[in-house]
Amino acid sequence: MSMSRTIQRVLTDPNNPGSLSARARAKRWNELTRRFPSLASMRVLDLGGLPDFWRQSSIRPAHVTTVNLVPAQAPEPWVDHVVGDACAPEGLSGKEFDLVVSNSLLEHVGGYSRRRQLADVIHGHSDRHWVQTPYRYFPIEPHWAFPGLQFLPVPARAAAVRLWPLGHAAIPGRAESTDAVLATELLSLTEMRLLFPDSDIWHERAAGLTKSLVAVCA
Repeated sequence: MSMSRTIQRVLTDPNNPGSLSARARAKRWNELTRRFPSLASMRVLDLGGLPDFWRQSSIRPAHVTTVNLVPAQAPEPWVDHVVGDACAPEGLSGKEFDLVVSNSLLEHVGGYSRRRQLADVIHGHSDRHWVQTPYRYFPIEPHWAFPGLQFLPVPARAAAVRLWPLGHAAIPGRAESTDAVLATELLSLTEMRLLFPDSDIWHERAAGLTKSLVAVCA
């Protein structure tokens, strides 16, 4: 096994339950279920999620509606999947849920105005939410596992992800790599507090440093 593959398996491999990212997801799930002990009886709206996440979870809510640009099968009666924009989901107008969940979506929707749109959707569908996003000032950019990538100029970021072997697969074209890095905007604590002023902001930590921010309203 190559050195880069070994490092990727330790850091970001989703199929390795011992990887840092897998352990972080498990810790996050444990915190979610602690904050929402009645999850099994809730009607959940998952913005940016897919049915498989809930199929594989240790606790299955009473009903889940997932919204994602990616099509997915949802044949079970307890889950619905809506193909669409989570910032303006169609067919959900007027519907209320017990809980809105969103994991690692906020940094990908495209600019502050779109993040505000998503926050408005979250607030509009439930009084309770769990909204997670990677923290801008964690020293390793999580999508590519590249130290300090988020602080580099756009051309340098695009060049790095064309060559860097960790995280997401290398992106060969200049236009494609530029598009990929511009589509990923990590958030600060200030912005999270602005978007979710009445929420508790939980700091998910790694090595004592804040790795992700989670806006929780229970």
